[in-house]
Amino acid sequence: MASPESSAAAAGAGTDAASQSAVVEPIRMPTAEEINGQDIWNNCAVRSVVSGVMGGGLGVLMGLFFGALDNPIMAEEMTARQQIVYTAKQMGRRSMSNAKTFAVMGVIFSAAECVVEKARAKHDTTNTAVAGCVTGGALAVKGGPQAACVGCAGFAAFSVLIEKFFDRHT
Repeated sequence: MASPESSAAAAGAGTDAASQSAVVEPIRMPTAEEINGQDIWNNCAVRSVVSGVMGGGLGVLMGLFFGALDNPIMAEEMTARQQIVYTAKQMGRRSMSNAKTFAVMGVIFSAAECVVEKARAKHDTTNTAVAGCVTGGALAVKGGPQAACVGCAGFAAFSVLIEKFFDRHT
């Protein structure tokens, strides 16, 4: 039969293990460097430039991929060397075109979202919708007012869908 001391020791050991796993960590205050980093990242100009650079990089990659898929019209009459040269030139053209488009898209969207977020002092889907509308309208403005409206609605809807998709999967 177990003695009362051994039963108490066994019960105490069980509570110690349970209490050790339920230890709550104290809140750690951010360092001065972390605060400065957050202040820099919260600057709309910095966000916009970073988004533009990343958008340009994505555009280069997409241009390389889709440029490689283009087949020359006269492929049967071209030598292998001519086809390689044609494909390389096409990849370069596509890369530059896509890089410019995606860089402008990134700058406009990021700047609009940041300005709206700061003005409203909220981080929600409305900011994304407004930024999408501004971006879509700005990219389609050369096509006239109707194209700008369609671009606004389309890009806003796409932005909200992407925002909802990523919010659900995080």
